[in-house]
Amino acid sequence: MHQALEHLIARAEQLITRIEAALPQPLSAPDWTASIAWRYRKRSSGHGTLEPVRHVAAMALDELKEIDGQKDKIERNTRQFVQGKPANNVLLTGARGTGKSSLIKACLNAYAPQGLRLIEVDKADLTDLPDIVDVVSARPEKFIVFCDDLSFEEGEPGYKALKSILDGSVAAATPNVLIYATSNRRHLLPEYMTENLTYTHSEDGEVHPGEVVEEKISLSERFGLWVSFYPFSQDEYLAIVAQWLSSLDVGAAEIAAARPQALVWALERGSRSGRVAYQFARDYAGRQGG
Repeated sequence: MHQALEHLIARAEQLITRIEAALPQPLSAPDWTASIAWRYRKRSSGHGTLEPVRHVAAMALDELKEIDGQKDKIERNTRQFVQGKPANNVLLTGARGTGKSSLIKACLNAYAPQGLRLIEVDKADLTDLPDIVDVVSARPEKFIVFCDDLSFEEGEPGYKALKSILDGSVAAATPNVLIYATSNRRHLLPEYMTENLTYTHSEDGEVHPGEVVEEKISLSERFGLWVSFYPFSQDEYLAIVAQWLSSLDVGAAEIAAARPQALVWALERGSRSGRVAYQFARDYAGRQGG
């Protein structure tokens, strides 16, 4: 009887251990010395972890050309944040490949020696942001929570989670956390022609958006700083090409000779973005080196 009871207790303990292992665990702090950037990853078991980014892109602020106005705003806000001064959550919007994500990475590299750190979070995992804030709230570093290419479809749970966070229910109590997000949509949600019908006109001629439009505007309005990016002109595109070729040790004469090929490259891709300029420069420099 005694042995049977011991066997039953042992089996019960094994079962409890297996159940506990299957349950979502509290987010644990990583080794903060392992990197200056982390990615939040959600496992199929429901466990969330902060994984260090082993190789952070060595992007420098002076390498980013033709976006000086945007650069000044983002760098100033980031500098205020690192120095413990008031700073805003930031929404960077505009055309693809114009330097939105690169600018955030360059700010990270510039201010990492002063304690700036970055945590990248997918929009699907924004509902776990309170757990991330709990882990970092007592740290001496300043953390940018980075959401890249952020946009929502109707009814996605991350939309309301982000909205409540930007309202200050989480981040306001944690002065070492800011949210930087990039998006190709100014208001982060799809916009439809039918929504124009919801606008109303008052007797004095004022135009007022309807409830559907107000709801879509309300999320982006919660970001304190908006920074817009625009497609590059031909001259701006060629200036960026020249910058990247120079950084890849291509000589001035070869850079000048590469201009027609750079224009053809952009034409074939239907875009004169900074990303296209970088891709051309790598291709050209690689061919020259061969």
